[in-house]
Amino acid sequence: MSPQRRPPRGGEQGAVLAALAVRAFRRYLLGQLASNIGTWMQRAAQDLLVLQLTGNSGRAVGVVTALQFLPQTLFGLTGGLLADRCPRRRLLLITQTAMAAQSLLLGVLTVTGTVSLSCVYALAVALGTATAVDGPARNALISDLVAPGQVAAAVGLNSAQFNVARILGPAAAGLTVAAFGTGPVFLINAVSYLGVLYGLSTIPPGALRHPERRRPGHERPGDAFRHIATTPELLLPITLIAVVGTFGLNFQVTLSLMAVTVFHSGAAAFGCLSAAYATGGLLGALRTAGGKRPPTARRLVTATAAFGALEATLGLTPGYGTFTALLVPVGYAAVVVTTTANALTQLHADPRLRGRVLSVHFLVLLGGTPVGAPLVGVVSDALGARSVLVLGGAISAACALALSAWSTERRRLGQRRKAKDPAGAPAADGGRSKQMDLLRSQGE
Repeated sequence: MSPQRRPPRGGEQGAVLAALAVRAFRRYLLGQLASNIGTWMQRAAQDLLVLQLTGNSGRAVGVVTALQFLPQTLFGLTGGLLADRCPRRRLLLITQTAMAAQSLLLGVLTVTGTVSLSCVYALAVALGTATAVDGPARNALISDLVAPGQVAAAVGLNSAQFNVARILGPAAAGLTVAAFGTGPVFLINAVSYLGVLYGLSTIPPGALRHPERRRPGHERPGDAFRHIATTPELLLPITLIAVVGTFGLNFQVTLSLMAVTVFHSGAAAFGCLSAAYATGGLLGALRTAGGKRPPTARRLVTATAAFGALEATLGLTPGYGTFTALLVPVGYAAVVVTTTANALTQLHADPRLRGRVLSVHFLVLLGGTPVGAPLVGVVSDALGARSVLVLGGAISAACALALSAWSTERRRLGQRRKAKDPAGAPAADGGRSKQMDLLRSQGE
């Protein structure tokens, strides 16, 4: 690496501190932390509630998870379009309020004993619809709050708070369900939205960095697909995360199934499994936020292959103790994959298209869940919960290796084409070759 390209020592650590020094981003981060703790409590309690209502049906857990993420597939691109067209803070205030209302209604129904499986299904769809609009705006807002050089660090810090919530939320949910039942958990989540609403409402409008926007009516969802297709730095992470999101990242379903159907334990054991996975995720998020090197495509491919191998091994681990311990490195690798892909997407997306590009990113990451979650339930009922982990890990690792081989072959073809070009090739071709060489070097 030339001196011009080598990042300064401690540069990324400086970016982390600089991002935290931004008051608006700090308020956003703390509000998200409070809300996400409640959200993870609800996710854990919802799975346990469905198991209680259906007599431990893995298929039903898969269906409710699919219904929650189905709107991401149907309306995710619309959410990205709104994130580019509307003021993002105002949009988030609306979606977060709607999500709080959903949690409150589910909590009241459960506490009063009137909840049914159909109610859980309907409210899962409602929550998913609000999330489909909320997700692109919430993630694009990060780039509005910090300087471009702080985006990777800010994405890592956002992932870190998400995984702190993932640790605290399911553990708190397990203890709360064991003591009071599932209903109070949903009510706690409804109250937790006050944190993010306060954080959003107190961000000064002048603190937002708004990219130049086109006039309403000129934005089209298809612009994002064309941008991704013609930008190699976006195409690779979005393709890879699509496969991993569909087949490898179904732990919301598999951990509850492992706790109940394999280890024959209850809510507390499920909370411990979720906390172990999230602990690894927190370590992975902190590693990516404070790393000494910027995110690259090669590191993403390597992390995905490692994640797939670890997940497949996890499915073969026999005891509860060793299974819980191995969840820590699995969570670490999973968050390195998702955070690196997110950072690459934010860094290389055109600012005017960032909301729509991120909507595609989350469409393929979360939109595959309506396919993956029911498949998890079916495979678990037929072959056991362990087989889900083995198959998901194997598919993720195979995809990473295939993309690595494709990238290597593509680089070789480019080198052969360059070697065959005559010395007097037109300047335009030479400029294109130099541009592709630069893209390849950035991907390494």
